Amino acid sequence: MDLSKLFIVLGIVFILIGLFMSFSNYFPLGKLPGDITITKGNFTFHFPIVTSIVLSIVLSLLFWLLTR
Repeated sequence: MDLSKLFIVLGIVFILIGLFMSFSNYFPLGKLPGDITITKGNFTFHFPIVTSIVLSIVLSLLFWLLTR
């Protein structure tokens, strides 16, 4: 992949991230069922396992489509 195509792909990725962040109130990432939250006293531990799996699948499909 030459440098110009890389910059185009990075630009598209940044635009998608910006759009996603603008509409993040509508997508409850980090608060999906299956995400682990433990609260004890003034300590809170949050591990978004399901969110990580969903993002991994989406990014894998995206990169697979881009390299195809």
